Amino acid sequence: MSAISTTLPGLRRRTVIGARHSVPGALSLVAMIVIFVIAAVNQPGILSVYGITLMLTAAVPLLLAAQAQMLIMSVGDIDLGIGQLVGLVTVIAATLLSTDPALGVLALVGIVAVYGLLAVIVQKRNVPSIIATLGMSFVWLGLALQLLPTPGGATPEWLGQLSAWRPTWIPAPVVWIVAITLVAWLIAKRSRFGTRMRALGSSPATLGRAGVSLTRTRVLTYVAAAVLAVLAGLVLASQTQSGDANSASNFTLVTIAAVILGGGNFSGGQSFPIGTTFGVVTLALITVLLGLINLSSSLQSAAQGIIVLAVLAGRIITERFVR
Repeated sequence: MSAISTTLPGLRRRTVIGARHSVPGALSLVAMIVIFVIAAVNQPGILSVYGITLMLTAAVPLLLAAQAQMLIMSVGDIDLGIGQLVGLVTVIAATLLSTDPALGVLALVGIVAVYGLLAVIVQKRNVPSIIATLGMSFVWLGLALQLLPTPGGATPEWLGQLSAWRPTWIPAPVVWIVAITLVAWLIAKRSRFGTRMRALGSSPATLGRAGVSLTRTRVLTYVAAAVLAVLAGLVLASQTQSGDANSASNFTLVTIAAVILGGGNFSGGQSFPIGTTFGVVTLALITVLLGLINLSSSLQSAAQGIIVLAVLAGRIITERFVR
């Protein structure tokens, strides 16, 4: 009897904790389904491989960038330069990768190395990540404009073939979304690195006492995020077949919104790859829905903000109820 009485409180506690963690992602999933159903009612043609492909194609590079932002936020930091970085990668893809592939690859590797250096500065010099990444956003934009002052250029043929892949039996974006989410989930949830990354965001002192290098953990987190951001830029360039320094200028705020919608927070210590995916797809579907109902472009941003706030309000209310 005593064993049962001891087990029940522990089981109840684990159930409550699990519910708290699953609520945000579940709300994003519900919002995503509701928006998709409304969009399908307004335009039944989207219920096809071609229709879903059109709806979700733009979500693929955004998802890569959002998962990168999720990694940064899981250690308690935030990247305010990710949008300009993705834009720079599209420019590199449309210029250097076409004219001098070796130099283009070197430039992309250099971006990843710079992110590692940023992590050292943030960790060792206690520079707020917001300041460091905001400063780098101007660097990324300046480099992009130096390489390509106006939108244009041409991406390599192999990169164009990436976006040209269109299976007839399943929407290609769905395949990419599932693959990206699985990779992010394995990194954040099923690896020793992911455990250390979350510990750095929630209890760095405890992680340090365990003999784990805080600097190395932050550097690896930033490097992983940079790789995902570079991939986001390459995918975006493959879709547009050109480069544009400002092509992803809205990615910074949208990726933060997607992570928060998916269950993340600004304090760190948590990572929700699946929830982040739900957040990205929800935001992408909102854009499609607003277009289907012929809402004027001047009101679309306001409508998107209202819908996002409504989902977040539902998350807050539900989390308080669970507590």
